[in-house]
Amino acid sequence: MPEARAKKGAAGDGAAGKPGADEAGGTAGAARPRRRQARGEARIAQLLEAAASVFCTSGYTASSTNAIAREAGVSPGTLYQFFPNKEAIAVELGDQLLARWRDTYGAAFTPSHIELPLDRMLDAVLDPLIAFNCENPAFFVLMHGSEIPGRITEEHDTLHVTMLGQVEGILAGYLPTAPAAQVHRVADMTFMMFKAGLDLILAHEGEERDAYIQELKTAMYRYLAPLIGDASPRTAPHAREGRIP
Repeated sequence: MPEARAKKGAAGDGAAGKPGADEAGGTAGAARPRRRQARGEARIAQLLEAAASVFCTSGYTASSTNAIAREAGVSPGTLYQFFPNKEAIAVELGDQLLARWRDTYGAAFTPSHIELPLDRMLDAVLDPLIAFNCENPAFFVLMHGSEIPGRITEEHDTLHVTMLGQVEGILAGYLPTAPAAQVHRVADMTFMMFKAGLDLILAHEGEERDAYIQELKTAMYRYLAPLIGDASPRTAPHAREGRIP
């Protein structure tokens, strides 16, 4: 009888061990969705990169999901597993680019830049903004196209207002005695100069692009320096000496 109970206990131990195996299986099962999720995220990134390329090459309106799938090296059916249409792709891509743009201009408009001479301030603010647009041409396509989804346009308009406020804040530090209305006009004009100059910059490459970047900085400097005044410590030394670039 004791031997029989021992056998029964051994069988019970074996049965008790099975849930452990199930738990292990459950752990493996939990890992599989994470692996699938990682693969899905990689596929989405691949499709968005392909969409950015197609939008830049063909423009948003002329682009198609078939062209995006072809650029990504996948079938249209695979694309539709992640995005129902071209607009959904554009919105996702636009959201990601807008988030990175917020980080970029947030760093560009650091309050400490107010302490810099005007020419160095223009470098500190303009260089990261221009670099972002040059490195992400799809951003310009999605923010300025006539057939872009309304959600992207609305978010871009909101960012436009925010950036204009940032420009006003920087210029107010350089024009402490100017009326608020004047600071607003100067900020508005400066911002429009940047947008117009950016169009020309993105239309060129290499040394010619570099030349247009310098032209934009020179135009903005020559507009702002007389408003700030030659005697201001925030005007570049070579400008106070009469050697405006």
